[in-house]
Amino acid sequence: MRIAAILEYDGSAFSGWQRQEQARSVQAAVEAALSKVADQPIHVTVAGRTDAGVHALAQALHFDTSAMRSEYSWVRGTNTHLPPDVALLWAAPVDEGFHARYSATGRHYHYIILNRPVRPTYLARRVTHEYRLLDVAPMQAAAKHLIGEHDFTSFRAIECQAKSPVRVLRALEVQRHGEFVHIRAHANAFLHHMVRNLAGVLMTIGAGEREPGWAREVLEARDRRAGGVTASPDGLYLASVTYPAAAGIPDLARGMAFPDMN
Repeated sequence: MRIAAILEYDGSAFSGWQRQEQARSVQAAVEAALSKVADQPIHVTVAGRTDAGVHALAQALHFDTSAMRSEYSWVRGTNTHLPPDVALLWAAPVDEGFHARYSATGRHYHYIILNRPVRPTYLARRVTHEYRLLDVAPMQAAAKHLIGEHDFTSFRAIECQAKSPVRVLRALEVQRHGEFVHIRAHANAFLHHMVRNLAGVLMTIGAGEREPGWAREVLEARDRRAGGVTASPDGLYLASVTYPAAAGIPDLARGMAFPDMN
């Protein structure tokens, strides 16, 4: 049968989602835990591979198994074998046609910036620190230039392996809550480093180094070299992955606790 699941993890101590020979990965930790519960090797397919240091509030995946376990047993048993920085939030059987990556209709990311002169302490690696005062008004104006279906070559990593650079950016919001600046991005899918590159451009504009129209210039250049600095992975969260209602995948990212996130 096919099982879908939703994960939460702190990416600070991982080299990223994807399994690697000489580095700690979320995938390896999850597959090892699931394999113990199933008493057979388990390989998972994830909705989107996150980079080193990137966190997830509700990462989706699926796997196939002949092991018969209750939904409770999948969650409770897997969490028993997972490290403290990974937790399985939900698991249930789904239709065999469900695919964690290809059935998804959208991805939501949050990027959280602590905007003050002094570096973070207990929030280190959970937020990005920006000592320059960010003006969110020009950041919001710049974001409007990027909404819609575009060729986002300027906003993807040089090593990005996606066949097409075209994506539909459905929303790009910038809000300030006290010392925190939040960037929320929603798209049908994202390119490698796309959110971090979007954040880098918006932060440069918010710091007064560029005008809002620069965002459009970067987009139209279709050249990564035009896009400036890639923002830190610290503070980047895969907030949720959306699916058609018929798939039966819950949206567990709603109401997640974080300073002024909601």
